[in-house]
Amino acid sequence: MNVAVLMGGTSDERDVSLASGTQVAAALREAGHEVVSVDTVHGLLAPEAEAALVTCGVGQIPPNTTALDSMDEGGIVGLVRDPSLASVDVFFLALHGGSGEDGTIQALLDVAGVAYTGSDRLGCSLAMDKEVTKRLLRDAGIPTPDWLVGPQTGDEVEAALGLPVIVKAAGGGSSLRLVLAHDRAELDAVISDSAEWDDLVLFERYHAGREFTVGVVGEETFPVGEIVPEHEIFDYECKYQPGMAQEIFPAVISTERSNRLRMLALDVHRTLRMRDYSRVDFIVDGDGHAWCLEANALPGMTANSLLPKCAAAAGIAFPTLCDRIVGLAQTRSAGHSA
Repeated sequence: MNVAVLMGGTSDERDVSLASGTQVAAALREAGHEVVSVDTVHGLLAPEAEAALVTCGVGQIPPNTTALDSMDEGGIVGLVRDPSLASVDVFFLALHGGSGEDGTIQALLDVAGVAYTGSDRLGCSLAMDKEVTKRLLRDAGIPTPDWLVGPQTGDEVEAALGLPVIVKAAGGGSSLRLVLAHDRAELDAVISDSAEWDDLVLFERYHAGREFTVGVVGEETFPVGEIVPEHEIFDYECKYQPGMAQEIFPAVISTERSNRLRMLALDVHRTLRMRDYSRVDFIVDGDGHAWCLEANALPGMTANSLLPKCAAAAGIAFPTLCDRIVGLAQTRSAGHSA
C-alpha cells in the first residue's frame, strides 16, 4: 500500500510530531508499505532530510514555532492533492497539538476526499478540548476529577477544589502548560502566568495516586501500563527525556483493576467518538478509585511512546501496530467507496 505520513506542523508539539512521523515511516516500510514523509509546513521530505530528523529526537523544552508559516486551508488541501501524492492510498497522521490534533486538518482532509488514519474532526475536537472531554465523561458516568474553568480567582479555586490543585491549558498536549500548584503563592503565580497561554485555563482537583494508561486500537484494549515519573506529575521533561520516568508494561496490578481500567478506556474512546486508535490516561487514588485524566486522539507514535509500549505488552510489534492502524483506515475508506 502507498502511505504518506503527515508530520511536523506549527504547534509547540512539533518536535514530538517529527519524532513520531519519522519512526512511523520507518516502521511502515518495514511492514512492506511504500512510504513518503510529508512535513505539513515544508512539504515532501527528501530521504536525507527524513534521516536527519530521526537523529534529532525531542528537546528538553518545546520548540519555538513562531517563525513557522502555518498552512492555510488551500495549502493543506493542495498539499495532499499534489500530483506527487496521487498514488497515496492512506495518509497516516503523526501530528500532535494545534490544528493537527484539534480536528482542523481532519476536516480539511475530508474536504480533500482522502483516506487518513485516526479520529475524524469530531473525535479530535472532543478529545482535544479537556473541558468538553470532562463534561462528556461526567455525563456518561465516567469518573473524572472535579474542575473549574477560568477566569477564576485563587480564593474561588481553593474554595472549590482545595490545594494542591492542577492548572492546565484546556487545549494543551504533551503535558505542556501543566502545573501542580501546592499553595496559594504558586496558585496565584500560575493564574497570572496563564493569562499568556492564549487558551482556556482549567483548574482540576488533584488526586495523588498511581498513574496508568490504556491503549485502544479498533475495539481492542491493550494491557495497562503504569507511569512512575521522577517529578510529582508526568510533565513534558518526564515524558520525553531519558531516565525521567519508569514506564511499566504491563502494570503490576490485579486482574480486577486491569479489567476495570480497560473497560473505562473503551468507554472513553466510544464516548468521545474516537476511531482507529487512542490512549486514555488515569490516576488511581489511595482508596482505589480510578479517575480519567484525559484522552489522546493522536497519541505519540515513536517506538518508545506509551501506545506502542501498550501494544508491545500484548505481543504486537511496532511495525505491526502501524500496519494495523493503516489497515483500519483503508478498510473504512473502501467501505465508503463501495
